[in-house]
Amino acid sequence: QVQLVESGGGLGQAGGSLRLSCAASGITFSIYTLGWYRQAPGKQRELVAAISSGGSTDYADSVKGRFTISRDNARNTVNLQMNSLKPEDTAVYYCNVRRGFHSGPGAYWGQGTQVTVSS
Repeated sequence: QVQLVESGGGLGQAGGSLRLSCAASGITFSIYTLGWYRQAPGKQRELVAAISSGGSTDYADSVKGRFTISRDNARNTVNLQMNSLKPEDTAVYYCNVRRGFHSGPGAYWGQGTQVTVSS
């Protein structure tokens, strides 16, 4: 069974930092691209950051320079370090697994973790 569990969400302050983690089980973790997506109320779900099996990264323009995605294959985790938080970062953040770096999202999603950034 494939399972993705996000953690680390909560209330942050503008200009502050939060760190999200996603723990995966039921897959051969090291061969997959991992992505963080977010969805705000009334908005489309969007890609925030992705990291390939080889460590290549991709970021949305809105977060580049502020967020960092990383993976730990030994622990089957993918992390999102969020610095210089802005109120517009408020959303539910989801972890996703896919086979290709340049592909769209795969079939497996976590349940999401709420991030709220206050002014």
